[in-house]
Amino acid sequence: MADNKQTENRHAAFKKQQRKEQLKNLLDILGAGSKLAMFALLGAILLGVTYTLTYKRIQQNEIEAVQRNLQAVLADDRYDNDPYADRTRVEPSELLGSDEPATVYRARLNGKPAAAVFRSVAPNGYNGAIKLLVGVYANGDVSGVRVVAHKETPGLGDGIDERKSDWIFSFTGTSLDSLGDKGWAVKKDGGQFDQFTGATITPRAIVQAVRNTLQYYQENEKRIFE
Repeated sequence: MADNKQTENRHAAFKKQQRKEQLKNLLDILGAGSKLAMFALLGAILLGVTYTLTYKRIQQNEIEAVQRNLQAVLADDRYDNDPYADRTRVEPSELLGSDEPATVYRARLNGKPAAAVFRSVAPNGYNGAIKLLVGVYANGDVSGVRVVAHKETPGLGDGIDERKSDWIFSFTGTSLDSLGDKGWAVKKDGGQFDQFTGATITPRAIVQAVRNTLQYYQENEKRIFE
């Protein structure tokens, strides 16, 4: 009987120790899980804060870049409003090169229409779409053109960038009437605009896009400034 009692006591002690170890393991697991959850929460918060701050900075940088380009394509004495603030959206048009609504920045002088700057697209660049800002004065003259995004080949098609060459400035002061239909082409095609050595597709695409933008302005001038 004494031996049985001792066996039962040892068995009970073993069970009790086993339960303690199981409880300790459970607490260890819960503790590790809580730490992981805390780190995950802190990481998510940090990621959210970083995204918010970065997104706002990116947005601000984009706004400042557009404003600089607007100043570059518009003479200071030709307008007295804020074209960036006085912008509108127009319906998609093949003439503006996109199947999405396009942004137009409106410049005014003494409350009267002075110029419109279009976010146009040359869809048929050598390496894809070329995004442009095309400024048009109220009389139909080009106030200036700038390339704002492209993927053209470095050393060939990237001469469209004003930092690479002055080719893009050749549009300033031109109009549909001043060049006529034949003039709105690269010289290889009988027009007035230079092409790049070994890269005709890129300038050809931009010449066509600027011409199309002028045509769009001519057809929609009144509606743009409503």
